[in-house]
Amino acid sequence: MSLADFVKDKRKAVKLTQTELAEKAGVGLRFIRELEQGKATLRLDKVNQVLQLFGYKVGAVLQTPYSGS
Repeated sequence: MSLADFVKDKRKAVKLTQTELAEKAGVGLRFIRELEQGKATLRLDKVNQVLQLFGYKVGAVLQTPYSGS
């Protein structure tokens, strides 16, 4: 699932409009629209402001390095 779909699904699950989500998160409506449309370049701090409302955040995840065989 993409971040865009995740945010859209969470927003709809709690019955918020994009405008209401923007207001609650303290970001602009344009930012919410771009986030839900999957814009490739978004400010991570603002993404986390939105995700915080749902109890999530974006961060670095340690992965096993590719060993190449």
